[in-house]
Amino acid sequence: MKIASAAYPLDELTSWAQYEDKIADWVAEAAGQGADLLVFPEYGAMELATLDSAEVAGDLERSLFAVSDRLAEADSLQVRLAADHGIHIVAASGPAATATRPVNRARLIAPTGQIGVQDKQIMTRFEEEVWDVVPGGPLQIFDTDLGRIGILICYDCEFPLLGRALMDCDIICVPSVTETLAGYWRVRIGAMARALEQQCVTAMSSVVGDADWSEALGMSFGAGGVFGPPDRGFPETGVIAVGELNQPGWTYADVDLAQIAEVRLDGVVLNRRNWTRQEPRSGKAPTMRLR
Repeated sequence: MKIASAAYPLDELTSWAQYEDKIADWVAEAAGQGADLLVFPEYGAMELATLDSAEVAGDLERSLFAVSDRLAEADSLQVRLAADHGIHIVAASGPAATATRPVNRARLIAPTGQIGVQDKQIMTRFEEEVWDVVPGGPLQIFDTDLGRIGILICYDCEFPLLGRALMDCDIICVPSVTETLAGYWRVRIGAMARALEQQCVTAMSSVVGDADWSEALGMSFGAGGVFGPPDRGFPETGVIAVGELNQPGWTYADVDLAQIAEVRLDGVVLNRRNWTRQEPRSGKAPTMRLR
């Protein structure tokens, strides 16, 4: 398959038609390059809040619900595009209202029109302490015609046990938005580590550029990237493809599921299989005094 991971800039939208045209153009470009799986970034849906007004988009609380109210319509658009192009789309995540507080929700859309939902598991300090976005439903594995796909939204990919819960995935998608270069590297290192540990492919997407109309986003740093285990059949660096930092556009990578199966079965190392060998040693190590 070919994966397309986005470095996606947010716009101040003046009409729904402008949003439709933007998403349709992005999807058509990737599909035209032969991409089978498109990965949009975390909180890429926040630009929908600008359709209500600049005042709403700039208000932390009101923007949550303004976006949530439009997610179903955005999904309908991408269902149509996925069917038209015969592709799978990880739609840009956004706040989705629940009975309590909004969650940060990504959706995997199949060309059949089916939609799989994945909520973020662990909130960043800003989400938890300032924005009051809460964890949602549990991790899921989506069995698709492209293989088994999981989603770890941004900060989630920095936690090995969440990656381990997706050990049966061939592809783990990592939609992200990071406001500093350090944040970008934390997520990228996490994505590369999960690919190493579970001997799979991870596909990281990013919001890029300035969204000064949003108190939640502001300036974002990032790039698209696709990573694998540094083992036979993969690049020695583990970097299958990576885009130029803060340059909008798609990063493409060809991925062979047979290579993933091969390194899991008979790789130079067997991280995924040997994971359980660390369990008897897990927990806090004792302190030995040396003076």
